[in-house]
Amino acid sequence: MKITDIVVNRINRLKSGYIFTYNDFEVPVDKVEALKKALSRMVASGKVVRLSKGRFYKPEVSEFGSLRPQEYQVVKDLLEDDQKIIGYLTGVSAFNKLGLTTQISNTIQIGTNFNRKAMKRGRYNIRFLRQKNTISKDNTYLLQILDSIRFIKKIPDSDVTKSCIRIIALIKILTEADRIVIAKFALKYGPGTRALTGAILDQVSQKALTNQLLESLNPVTVYNFNISDQVLKNKQKWRIS
Repeated sequence: MKITDIVVNRINRLKSGYIFTYNDFEVPVDKVEALKKALSRMVASGKVVRLSKGRFYKPEVSEFGSLRPQEYQVVKDLLEDDQKIIGYLTGVSAFNKLGLTTQISNTIQIGTNFNRKAMKRGRYNIRFLRQKNTISKDNTYLLQILDSIRFIKKIPDSDVTKSCIRIIALIKILTEADRIVIAKFALKYGPGTRALTGAILDQVSQKALTNQLLESLNPVTVYNFNISDQVLKNKQKWRIS
């Protein structure tokens, strides 16, 4: 079978928006150049889009034109390594998923346990956020909530009180076991995040989960969030303004 036929057949089976590389095509080493040329012709014809060097996707076309691939597809190799979770989506894409904003961004933020330099893939700027808690498949959602508290003042197209209402609603529907994990993980965040997390947990939990958080804070520091008293009723205890 010709390389062109192999490429066409393989791409026809892929879902729209799926990011693929040369490694997705099982061709002999001596046929790699022919593979690259075949893909270049498909890029020129518009059947596939080159995201960045060696990375492509089959565009999904709507009445408004070609849709962008999902952020996860763009950076999936940076989130998993040999089926092990090494990173998670945070920033605007996570805020959008959590219902905190309707905005989208060309900057993709990834939480990771290691320091990494920013990079660029096509139109996307990829930045890394150091996460001090161990990342696993089971805790990325909880880390996204904590990151939302950490960056509550920077969530686009929202205000702090509105975002706080949404975060309270998200934490309220968590299991008590997940709230205990949130309280534990928050200890590795900055003092402002610890204070706001503690205040929210105090307000929604039946059990005392926040003693360590309160003890970790400077007793004279005030944390400025400008959150309504009606939304956060225990602001004085946590020295939140």
